[in-house]
Amino acid sequence: MNRTGTHVIVVGNEKGGSGKSTTAFHLAIYLLYRGFRVASIDCDSRQQTFTQYVRNRRNWAQAHDLRLPHTTHYHLPLTRSDSIRENQKLEFDLFRQAIIEIEGQADFLVVDTPGFDTHLTRLAHSLADTLITPLNDSVIDLDVMAHVDPVTGDPREMSHYARLVQRARTERLAIDGRTIDWVLVRNRISMLSSRSMRLVQSALEKIAVRLGCRVAEGIAERVVFRSLFPMGLTVFDPLDEALLGGAPSASHLSARQEYHQLLEALKLPSSDLAEARLAARAALAATANRAPRFDHMAIPAD
Repeated sequence: MNRTGTHVIVVGNEKGGSGKSTTAFHLAIYLLYRGFRVASIDCDSRQQTFTQYVRNRRNWAQAHDLRLPHTTHYHLPLTRSDSIRENQKLEFDLFRQAIIEIEGQADFLVVDTPGFDTHLTRLAHSLADTLITPLNDSVIDLDVMAHVDPVTGDPREMSHYARLVQRARTERLAIDGRTIDWVLVRNRISMLSSRSMRLVQSALEKIAVRLGCRVAEGIAERVVFRSLFPMGLTVFDPLDEALLGGAPSASHLSARQEYHQLLEALKLPSSDLAEARLAARAALAATANRAPRFDHMAIPAD
């Protein structure tokens, strides 16, 4: 599946509860606010958490007459055929069609993947320019990357997911000579004791060296994300009383700062065109004395 022009960000991890969908949605909204054209694909036809984020956002914006940026979003319907092969073919065809429609129309594509290995998961990973793997900060959760000695933190054997990514990187290099920038993101950092934190940090650094990836600090566990989900809002939205229905808390501001630091660590490509779009929106908003307007794009039908 050849493609050029659109930078693909894939958020992947085979362990549930690591914050994949929250991270993917926040990245997409941040990039919209930066002036980029952003598309998104939810490859998890079972959970569809990313898609529910999108629906909640559109519903909240419509109900409260809010001007919010929205991605051009695609999701895979839950397949009901008894044939695994037929289901995989349908998912592949839908995914391929979405890629064709997005290519050249979006600056960034954000892909949320399921917490289990599928043909589509492997395909999505092979298309990634930037791969983000959120990890809960515990030795147990590091098993998604490698079996780790609980005393020394030394990786003993790479996990199934790590091998999956390495195969995707090899395939990508053979196809177009490009590599995948793989970033391991440590979440829930504040919940650890100092000894556990040192052990996890040491283990991740050793894993990163062995696999040729980078490590970035992510987001501490915060109730704020559970409160924002029903409204489809992110910490990058203007969290004022009109938008939230109440005053933002210190937790909102701390979470926003953490996400800004994560975005800096990802080192995503910039664009003069995106900066020009952003400046034009700001000038229009200042002239009209109102918030910038963003186009509302519907989710393709099931």
